[in-house]
Amino acid sequence: MSRRLANAHELGLCLCHSCGLACDMTDHPHQCPRCDAPLHVRKTNSLTRTWAYLLAALVFYIPANLLPVMNTSMLGSGADSTIIGGVLEFWEAGAWDIALIIFIASIAVPGIKFVALSLLLITTQRGSHWARKQRSKLYRFVELIGYWSMLDVIVVALVAALVKFQALGDIEPRAGILFFGMVVVFTMLSAMSFDPRLIWDNPQPEEVMDGIASH
Repeated sequence: MSRRLANAHELGLCLCHSCGLACDMTDHPHQCPRCDAPLHVRKTNSLTRTWAYLLAALVFYIPANLLPVMNTSMLGSGADSTIIGGVLEFWEAGAWDIALIIFIASIAVPGIKFVALSLLLITTQRGSHWARKQRSKLYRFVELIGYWSMLDVIVVALVAALVKFQALGDIEPRAGILFFGMVVVFTMLSAMSFDPRLIWDNPQPEEVMDGIASH
C-alpha cells in the first residue's frame, strides 16, 4: 500500500493567519515569530460561531426584504420602496443595469452565501468525505463574493446623490437598509469564522489503512 503523507498538524506546523508563515509550534507555541500574531491550529469554536452568525443573518434577512429600504419624493409625491420593489422600478424605468446590480447584490449573493455556508457546516459536522476539494473551493468562492455584498447599499447612496443633484425631489433611507447592512456584516463574520481546514481533518478510510500499513 502507498504511504500516507503527514499533514501539517502531525508535523507540528501551523500557518499564521496574518503573514502566512508556516510556524513550528514546538518552538513558538503562542505567537508567530515573524509578525507576533497569535497562532491557532484551528479557529476556536469555529462551527458554533459560524452557525450563530449565519442564523443571525437569516433573522435580519427577513425584515431586510420586507421593510422599505428608501423613500423617494419626486415633485411632491413620495413612496417607499423595498429591495424587490426597487429592482422592479428600475427595470420598468429602463435602468436594467442598476436593477441587475441590486438583484445580484441584495438577493442572489446573500442566497448563495446562505446555501453554501449551510452546506459547508452540515457536511463538516458530519465528517463527510464528499467532494472535499470542491468544498474548499466553494469556501474560497464565498469569501470572494462577500467583498461585493455592500453593492446594494452603495447603489442606494448613488441614487440618493443623483436625485438630490437633479433638485427634482428627495430620497431618504429607511429601516430596511439597516437590516440589510446587518445581513452583510453577519454573513461576512460567518464566512470568516468558518475554518476550511476542518473539511480535511477526518482522513478517508483508505488513508487510515495506508497510515497503519506504513508502520
